[in-house]
Amino acid sequence: MELSTFDNSRLNNLSSSLLTSPTKCSMKCLNQRLHSFSNTSSLLITAAKKKSHAPSSQGIQESTEKQLSRILRSEAAIEAIERKANSATVKHTRFSPKLVLEALDNAIRHRRWESALKIFDLLRNQHWYEPRCQTYTKLLILLGKCKQPMKAGLLFELMLQDGLKPTIDVYTALVSAYGYSGLLDKSLEIIDRMKLISDCKPDVYTYSVLINCCTKLRRFDMIKRILADMEYSGVECSIVTYNTIIDGYGKAGLFKLMENTLTDMLEDGMCLPDVFTFNSVIGAYGNLGMIVEMEKWFDEFQLMGIKPNVMTFNILIKSYGKVGMYDKMGSVMDYMSKRFIPPTVITFNVIIEAYKRAGNIKKMEEVFLKMKHQGLKPNAVTYCSLVSAYGKAGLMEKIDSIMRQIENSDVILDTTFFNSVIGVYGQARDTKKMSEMLLAMKDRGCEPDDVTFATMIHAYKAMGMADAAQNLENKIFMTEHDPGTRMIEG
Repeated sequence: MELSTFDNSRLNNLSSSLLTSPTKCSMKCLNQRLHSFSNTSSLLITAAKKKSHAPSSQGIQESTEKQLSRILRSEAAIEAIERKANSATVKHTRFSPKLVLEALDNAIRHRRWESALKIFDLLRNQHWYEPRCQTYTKLLILLGKCKQPMKAGLLFELMLQDGLKPTIDVYTALVSAYGYSGLLDKSLEIIDRMKLISDCKPDVYTYSVLINCCTKLRRFDMIKRILADMEYSGVECSIVTYNTIIDGYGKAGLFKLMENTLTDMLEDGMCLPDVFTFNSVIGAYGNLGMIVEMEKWFDEFQLMGIKPNVMTFNILIKSYGKVGMYDKMGSVMDYMSKRFIPPTVITFNVIIEAYKRAGNIKKMEEVFLKMKHQGLKPNAVTYCSLVSAYGKAGLMEKIDSIMRQIENSDVILDTTFFNSVIGVYGQARDTKKMSEMLLAMKDRGCEPDDVTFATMIHAYKAMGMADAAQNLENKIFMTEHDPGTRMIEG
């Protein structure tokens, strides 16, 4: 990939290349330094401040209704922008800056990379458009999260064509886009090129992102090489670098290397362990049921003066639940209560999952009720555990009750939840409910995935419904070879 300007004749080709070929999203990316421009619209637009008055109760109600009306109108306008951007025939060049930028931000926030690129293409055609590195950086991060490295490369070329000089953040985003997609050689190539640019040399954040890519891909053999390169370049490890390596080794069960890195961290003296280090170490042991080692390190970190947080306690509860130590699970909750550390939705989800795994429906329901009594709203993970537990116990009427609760709530469901429900109804040989759930996915804006269809096909075959299974397999085949084909007919 050339890091120089390109012929103008390539601009349209680059732009059109960015707007092709679908794929699926999944991945986490470090973006701490990019937090300062996390809202695209806020980079380019400053909202006018409103004067405050002391309103009456009627005034408050009218004000609230007006605000709600404005929000709904704004959301509708943003959706309209996205629809127009997705239209192949749209040629508008005079959209409102605020709406276009909010639409782009909305697409990025929800990881809709194809829509984001189309809106960006629409943005570039506006008469008021001015290219900015921050916008390109956010899009590169999105493409990295969605594992679209080739699109990221094309976007970088388009940025150069716009006449922008890439910043260190842009290069770091490109490193992550290639790295998280498994193209570590490409990431190293970008870093080597950064070294040749006086004001864009890779810093500790760039190297930390690269190390995180290596841990995600289990390429631990590259970590020593990267650390040596950092030392040669005069870049010192930060606490983020150490924590990234410790967390990666811990999740891979490489405990000796994890503890050696912790020792290096302590001997360095410049970067002392913090609560993230604490949680990574005890989480590594707890996840594999190594309770003695987990408890030992829990005490060790407290002796270092590091206080546990709610995530620490969630890790302890989850670890005890995995090995059936329910009394200790309760003791952690008591400890939290005495020290006024409020449990979170995640805390309750972990306990519900533990009792689900044990098949203890009564205790699971008690925790669920306690969760609601404490004013915490169950989420898709909560309901997924409940549905799974009831399905295993054959309590189908309770699943129907849960589904009614969900219908009367504003809980945001995901594909994993629907897969769980479809799987339970499939085991109960209820094909009607399975089909209803597939349609409900569409209504809730959830896309069925390979697990959804594999679950349904398995259920059909188990019930001797060979024709239904074959019909679904044919539809999947048609969809793969013709993306315009609809899998769900409503």
